[in-house]
Amino acid sequence: MKTLTYIEAISEALWEEMERDKNVFLLGEDIGKYGGAFKVTKGFHEHFGEERVIDTVLAENAIIGAATGAAMMGMRPIAEIQFADFVSNGFNQLVNNSAKIFWRCNIPVPMVVRLPSGGGIHGGPYHSINPEAWFFHIPGLKLVAPSTPYDAKGLLKSAIRDNNPILYFESKFLYRRIKGEVPTNDYTVEIGKADIKRNGNDISIITYGTGVHWSLEAAKILEEENIDVEVLDLRSLIPIDKEAIFSSVKKTGKILIVHEDTLTGGIGGEIAALISDNCFEFLDAPIKRIASPDTPIPFAPTLEDHFLPNTKKVLSALKSLAKY
Repeated sequence: MKTLTYIEAISEALWEEMERDKNVFLLGEDIGKYGGAFKVTKGFHEHFGEERVIDTVLAENAIIGAATGAAMMGMRPIAEIQFADFVSNGFNQLVNNSAKIFWRCNIPVPMVVRLPSGGGIHGGPYHSINPEAWFFHIPGLKLVAPSTPYDAKGLLKSAIRDNNPILYFESKFLYRRIKGEVPTNDYTVEIGKADIKRNGNDISIITYGTGVHWSLEAAKILEEENIDVEVLDLRSLIPIDKEAIFSSVKKTGKILIVHEDTLTGGIGGEIAALISDNCFEFLDAPIKRIASPDTPIPFAPTLEDHFLPNTKKVLSALKSLAKY
C-alpha cells in the first residue's frame, strides 16, 4: 500500500491504463503541455506524445463528439471537461449519441468523460456545479462518484475498461484535501457496488462524493452521545446498489440522504422513493435529505460556506432523527 491524494490517485489511474492499453487516449482543453487546469495530466504529453494526449479547441460539444466517434471505432477515449458546468455544451452529444448508439446500432461506446465537479473552491456559479442529476435520467450512461483515493483510482480503471459511456464525477474540493491508502498492485473497484464506510445501528446516511466526508465527521461527533451512525457510500449512481441501500434501511430504520447537488430534482429524491416503495414498513421516522438550496452557488466565500451542506448541517439532521 501507498498513500496518495485524491487527485494523485486519478492521475495514476490514467497513467497506468495508458501504459496498459495503447487504445486509451486523452482529449480535452489544456491537458497537453500545460498539464490540465488542475495538473492531473502533468507530464503525460511528454511521455505519451501529442497523438495520445490531445489538446482540443474550447468546444465541449466537439470533445464529446470526437470521443464518441473514436469509441465507436474501437478506441478508449477519456475526455476531460475542464469544469463539469460546461458539459452542458456537449449535452446533446452525450444524451442523444453516446448514450443511445449501442441501443440503436449494437456498437459499444467505451468512453469516459471526466467531470471535475462541486464547490468549496470559491469558483462561483459557473465553475461549481454538481450536474449528476441531469444524467441520472438517461438510459445508456453509467455514473460514478468516488469519495476516496482508493475508490477514485479503482473506479476510474473500471470505467476505462468498461464498454459503455461513463461519466466520472470527481470532487475538486477533495483533490488535495483527502489522502488515503492505495494498493501498489493493479486493482479495480466494481461499478454498481456501494461501500459501507462506517458501520452503525441507529441511523443510516446514504451519500456519495464530498457528502461522505461530512457524514463521517458528523457520525464521529455523535459517538459521544451514544448515537451509532452508519455511512453508506454509493460510489456508483448508475447502476445504483439498491440491495445495499435496502439492507442499511432495514438495519437502522432511520435514513438521512446527503448530497452536495441542489435539493429539488436531486438524486436523493429518487433514493427516497426507492426506500419508500420497498422498505416502508422498516422505517421508524420520515426520510430526511440534506442538500444545497435551489439557487446558483454564490461566489463570495462566506456565502458559499452558507450555501453548501457541511458537517454541522448533517449533525443537526442526525440529532433530529435520533429524537424522533
